[in-house]
Amino acid sequence: MNLLGERNLGPSTEHPHGTYEPMSTLDATFMYAEDGVTHMHIGSCAVFGGPPPTIDEIRSLIGSKMPLLRRYRQKVRFVPGNLAHPVWVDDADFDLRSHVLHAALPEPGGERELHALMGRLMSEELDRSIPLWEEWFVEGLSGHRWALISKVHHCMVDGVSGADLMTVLLDADDDAPIHPPVPWLPIPEPSDSRLLLDASANLTSSPARRLRALASDGRHPLRTLGHLGDVANGLRSLARYLAPAKASSLNGPIGSQRRWAAGRCTLDEVKTIRTAFGGSVNDVVLAAIAGAFRAVLIASGDDVGATDVVRSLVPVSLRREGDHELDNQVSMIIAELPIGIGDARARLAAVCAQMTRLKASHQATAATAITDTAAHTPPALVAFAVRAAGTLLRSTGQQIIDTVTTNVPGPRYPLYAIGREMLEYLPFVPIGQGVRIGVAIMSYNGNITFGITGDDASAPDVQFMARQIESEIAALLASSVEVSP
Repeated sequence: MNLLGERNLGPSTEHPHGTYEPMSTLDATFMYAEDGVTHMHIGSCAVFGGPPPTIDEIRSLIGSKMPLLRRYRQKVRFVPGNLAHPVWVDDADFDLRSHVLHAALPEPGGERELHALMGRLMSEELDRSIPLWEEWFVEGLSGHRWALISKVHHCMVDGVSGADLMTVLLDADDDAPIHPPVPWLPIPEPSDSRLLLDASANLTSSPARRLRALASDGRHPLRTLGHLGDVANGLRSLARYLAPAKASSLNGPIGSQRRWAAGRCTLDEVKTIRTAFGGSVNDVVLAAIAGAFRAVLIASGDDVGATDVVRSLVPVSLRREGDHELDNQVSMIIAELPIGIGDARARLAAVCAQMTRLKASHQATAATAITDTAAHTPPALVAFAVRAAGTLLRSTGQQIIDTVTTNVPGPRYPLYAIGREMLEYLPFVPIGQGVRIGVAIMSYNGNITFGITGDDASAPDVQFMARQIESEIAALLASSVEVSP
């Protein structure tokens, strides 16, 4: 069944002794990367208007959606010896009360209190012994509002499929009924011996599958050579970032605790700027983020030179239109945010030019090729390499990337929970070693929100960062009015 009731969860392995679904190499990498400091869950804070429901009503709403989200009742099972990547099995002891939880904000229940709660909740890793998600019902928000804070492990979803989840958990109509729960019978999970036998058989057959893939490539030599050329160009483009980035207050060791803040603008404002100065919606928001980073660094006492940049990892979705699978389908590029440019319009022009070059650089193609190569590497070696890299980064630091910026399109229409409209959809992005601040961008129903994640011990002021993004949008908007005919 898909997110709308017909979702295909991918190939499963069925046996008389249990059924499971294998995890992809990319999904498994997010599991291996989590180490107590680098938390690998993504999240969101949905703010609703109207009187808050009860926790039982929220559980009834989410419980009614469970038949559409089988993965939400599955847990991770590790294969002994890492002979295969982890697998998904049904959780025979699934209890909705362990996942739909309750919190109340202290008075006055304003923005800062909500942001502080978000930071605390996102500082805790998900319990791996149960399905890897949580939904927090939050009361006490001022202005006749309440919230739902979501946490989902990155091995389950990427940003786009995470946004898709909201269209399933919530409703497009304000009078949508809550359907009674459907009985659920978990399928028994396999034994360790069954997982080991299957993993051994898979390792034995992997070379043959690789040879068949190479033979298939050989039947289309021009297409294969063209792809290899794109990969080579992309690798050359990525290789220039192997030199360490300029040290600043944005990079360095991080701890396990997070802080979080949110900024806002409207989609119409961004489109007005785009119409006046060119580029895309993504270019405009990246230029605003670059301006905000410039202000943050100057306020922190960093030396900002005219040619300085902030290197950002930018996830790129590989998902085809209409694909609602819950797995990860992403690649990445590395953008250099031009923080050395003091003029907002000139900064936007530089971002537009750079993003045009990056689209032709094939960085995303090269990154995908690296992931595809890992898919043909023994799982135990992949797990060891990811964990060893994490240990090395903790001891030596990571100086290639300064930040992460991810832009995900959300629903263009209003969503409702038990008749209450979702007013805002605020995103959360995880950060890793060497990255003290990350920015997530989410569009929803004509608005754009920015979720800024920071390391609690070392990050510059994330609240200041949020306000600066808003100021940058306002400055570009004022300039666009000046040049309008």
